[in-house]
Amino acid sequence: MNSTPGLRRWIGPAAGAALALLALYLVTAVYAAGEFLLAGTILVIVGLAAWVYTSQRLYAYRYLFPGIAAVVIFVVFPILYTVAISFSNYSSRNLLTYERARQYFLDETYQSEGESYQFTLYGDGREYRARLENEDGQKAFVTPALALSRAEPLRVEAQPEPAGGLGIVNPVELKEVIRLQPQLRALTIALPDGTELRMTGLRRFGPVAHLYREGEGQTLVNQQTGEVLRPNFDTGFFERPSKEAVPPGFQVRIGWDHYLRVFTDEAFRQPFLRIFGWTVTFAALTVFFAASLGMLLAVLLSWEALRFRGLYQTLLFLPYAVPGFISILVFKGLFNNNFGEINLILDALFGIKPAWFSDPFLAKVMILIVNTWLGYPYMMVVCMGLIKAIPADLYEASAVAGAGPLTNFFRITMPLVLKPLTPLLIAAFAFNFNNFVLINLLTNGRPDFLDTKIPAGTTDILVSYTYRIAFEDSGQNFGLAAAISTVIFAMVALLSWINLRATRITKEEGR
Repeated sequence: MNSTPGLRRWIGPAAGAALALLALYLVTAVYAAGEFLLAGTILVIVGLAAWVYTSQRLYAYRYLFPGIAAVVIFVVFPILYTVAISFSNYSSRNLLTYERARQYFLDETYQSEGESYQFTLYGDGREYRARLENEDGQKAFVTPALALSRAEPLRVEAQPEPAGGLGIVNPVELKEVIRLQPQLRALTIALPDGTELRMTGLRRFGPVAHLYREGEGQTLVNQQTGEVLRPNFDTGFFERPSKEAVPPGFQVRIGWDHYLRVFTDEAFRQPFLRIFGWTVTFAALTVFFAASLGMLLAVLLSWEALRFRGLYQTLLFLPYAVPGFISILVFKGLFNNNFGEINLILDALFGIKPAWFSDPFLAKVMILIVNTWLGYPYMMVVCMGLIKAIPADLYEASAVAGAGPLTNFFRITMPLVLKPLTPLLIAAFAFNFNNFVLINLLTNGRPDFLDTKIPAGTTDILVSYTYRIAFEDSGQNFGLAAAISTVIFAMVALLSWINLRATRITKEEGR
């Protein structure tokens, strides 16, 4: 009876200790994988969690800590990681660290001269044994039991086959050998005389030797040709004496080179400035058209004498209820140059079939039309709520003064709606500044510029331009894309600050 309270007292500390050990194991595993920044972030969060949940002085923060930790992991860490990448040459050609790139060369092998062996694989329960036999059948070797569950480098020592054989009569079928081929290719079998064998065919293992060995300093020596490779920490490649780079490359810190390249290199500066100008124009015109149409419809639907107002409101709000990507794909079909309904109607009425996707100006017009369609319902609903909050006395006084509907709109409705709507307009501008889904699904940034060396289109905005550099360019330059992303983040952060300032000013004026 008396032991129950004591047991309960120890449950909490024991669970906390178990979670702490699990978290430390996770930090160690992440660190061992080479993700130092992520491991440090997790370690800091675990340390803060232990402090917050064990200190009585920080009791009130226990309820806030999960949200703060989520912000650090899912917001702060990706930002810091992106900024860190922007100062490196990280790309599809420079994926590895220096140590891993060096080890890649040291692990490279070639088939050397020597006797090759016929290879047979036998099942041994859930494991496997390999039997090697030379051409004349005079020598045979067997390996210990192998799990072969992962395609990871594995070195085993083979022993001469016992006089009585393996005791296993049925080798595995060829289809099983093919299935295990990745694991078998990672297998190195060492014979008693020190000869190392690697898989050279589905049924054959042959002698191999390491292609490179470590030379003086940090050099690598090719054992076949005697050629010396030297690491170049400016380019991130091992280089031959002729300065020819030998892949794979490795990551190095390059400082502000990507940022300077964006703003000074003509190959990047010209499309960047044009795309930046279109991004600002696209975001501003989208907000202007969507807000104008939404406000106009809100004013019309606020007219008390209008019949079937509820039906009109429902129909006009429907575009916002449909998922955006579905609407975009539907419009992509409607604007099809040859078979789209829009061109069929225009051809029937006026005899024209605009090239919406190949003409740069028409492609931009199409994007603005689609984005206005997607954005006006939300603006309409917000404006309807703001209009209902305007005192009716103002309109009554205006009617007594003999003012008409246009005067009421420009002197009463629009000024009183526009002030509280300003922060929302700024937020909408910031959202459309990064409206990747619309551009990617509708035009994918095309038609492309014809005078640029890198992939860039006339309808690309900065975020889609960044995506194409990172994932569609032949070099897949992640570091450069991270630098552009950092610039975009700074712009959006500035817009968010303006939004907060505008909201604060609106609240102070409301008082």
